[in-house]
Amino acid sequence: MFDQLRPGFYRHIRRALNGSLFALLLLNVSVMAETESPAEPAVTPIIKSHAFAARGEPKYGPDFKHFDYVNPDAPKGGQIVLAEIGTYDNFNRYAQRGDSAAMSGELYDSLMVASEDEIGVYYPLIAESLEYPEHYAWVIFNINPEARDQAGKPITASDVAFTFDKLMDQGVPFVKNHYKNVIQAEVLDEHRVKFHFEEPSREDVQNLVDLPVFPAHYWQERDLSEPLDKPPVGSGPYRISEYKMGQSVTYELVDDYWAADLPSRKGINNFKTMRYDYYRDTNVALEAFKAGEYDFRQENVAKQWAEDYDVAAVTRGDIQRDELEHDIPQPAQGFVFNIQRELFADRRVRQAINYALDFEWMNQNLFYNQYQRTYSFFQNTPYMAEGEPSEREISILEPFRDQLPAEVFGKVWVPNQTDGSGNIRPALRKAMALLKDAGWELKDGKMVHGESGKPFEFELLIYTSSGERIGLPFKRNLERLGITMNLRQVDSTQFLNRLRSRDYDMIFQGYRANPYPHPNMRITWHSDYVDSTYNQAGVQDPVIDALIRGIEENQQNDDRLLAYGHAFDRVARWNFYLVPHWHSSYFRIAYWNQFDRPEKRPEYAIGLSTWWFDDDKAKKLKR
Repeated sequence: MFDQLRPGFYRHIRRALNGSLFALLLLNVSVMAETESPAEPAVTPIIKSHAFAARGEPKYGPDFKHFDYVNPDAPKGGQIVLAEIGTYDNFNRYAQRGDSAAMSGELYDSLMVASEDEIGVYYPLIAESLEYPEHYAWVIFNINPEARDQAGKPITASDVAFTFDKLMDQGVPFVKNHYKNVIQAEVLDEHRVKFHFEEPSREDVQNLVDLPVFPAHYWQERDLSEPLDKPPVGSGPYRISEYKMGQSVTYELVDDYWAADLPSRKGINNFKTMRYDYYRDTNVALEAFKAGEYDFRQENVAKQWAEDYDVAAVTRGDIQRDELEHDIPQPAQGFVFNIQRELFADRRVRQAINYALDFEWMNQNLFYNQYQRTYSFFQNTPYMAEGEPSEREISILEPFRDQLPAEVFGKVWVPNQTDGSGNIRPALRKAMALLKDAGWELKDGKMVHGESGKPFEFELLIYTSSGERIGLPFKRNLERLGITMNLRQVDSTQFLNRLRSRDYDMIFQGYRANPYPHPNMRITWHSDYVDSTYNQAGVQDPVIDALIRGIEENQQNDDRLLAYGHAFDRVARWNFYLVPHWHSSYFRIAYWNQFDRPEKRPEYAIGLSTWWFDDDKAKKLKR
């Protein structure tokens, strides 16, 4: 695990009103009233659109030629080599066991695709448009007649329906729960597929927008829940051309990729081949990069960025280093408690543990002051709670007052701050008081439970050496409280297996970034998903469930959604589901100088998919 998780972005659609049609309907109603005509059933407007925006309007209209951040004339060719940490043992991203190869999920195109200079806005890919009634009782996707899979066979509505049914029958459990309101995928004709909902649901429309599409002729007789030891036939722009299982995998651009000139794909996917080499350790991977073994690296370890690039290749300009400033929503990375463990079931204990992390000292001594502390589950967004709750927030929280900590109705929790000297005795005294209140006591320098006499001991599960470097100062401060934290480093496969089976006390992970409160938070927080790997802390809380329902029901009410976001953030922070870490306002990237890129970078990403290989630059490199 790195100092900072890569931010990621999520999948949404917008509710669009057809103003002229709506006005016409109102006119018809008024005419009927004046003439006293017999009342007839109201006609629900059908919305047809080329794009989806979770909020607001799409930036690009139906006639757009390409995204603003691409070079539409970028040449295709050359190779980029990238690195992954760990290993892999199969090519099926959707298997219920095993480690899938890097980029294996991208073997399949989705119905629509996101732009990188907007949050949650999707444009045509396999589906050239979609239509749905204003009340969201169903959705129809209109499939592009030109769509083809990697075997050259047409992608049809039957493939889309097959994919959905396959995911529901053989996919991981959370997927089945995620789409439980979708009762049928109906093939209307060769190029139109209709999804029916048990109850009208805007959320299910938005969840279906980026449904991957599997070629039915390949997957018909195969079990999606099982790993694949051979590359599958996909529907995306890259196919697997070479591999050494667990060591490397090479993707080759499909020569006749049908969507290459679509506006949403123009100027994107420019490398002829993309190879991922696997390394067991981040330090080894860094040395391999400096030796020219691979081409591009996003640096997520502050010490390495500050100290470990003083090499000849950087000095002579063969390796370029850039800091790309951004202000994107940040993930809530940290040490996550498994609150299903009896040891961490008490909120006071989790609060006490938070006092043992001295961020200010770590930032000065380990991170070269490159980070800011993360406070919120909506960091860098308007939905981050601040100060005391507003009247609207109180109205949301008041029905649950007896189920909430009293502090929720006061100032929002923020992490303890120190002077950076390493002297955190005031913080430890507060931690001691909380532990005593929770039934723990210090005996012979060890924290033990007052009733059972059991020592306070737990394991922090990590899978990289950088995780150990961050864990050690935390461990030393816990020892001053009489608490034993054992650092347990495992490989990525073991980590994933233990994550899936919730076999951990604490993990070095975190929660993905939330640009705004959205229905997909259900899979991370709701009790229905307590057994999924997304609900890392194991939260089963009726108040959290109610807040998630409020978020789902108020997607189109900006004021209410803002209040629900603040209320959720306030409650989650005062429940101490993790010890929050830190974030950076820069993408730190290093790359061998054999690429070119558009002048404009997408606002919310590095934009590597828009780069291209420059043969003249490559010939000048000394590697």
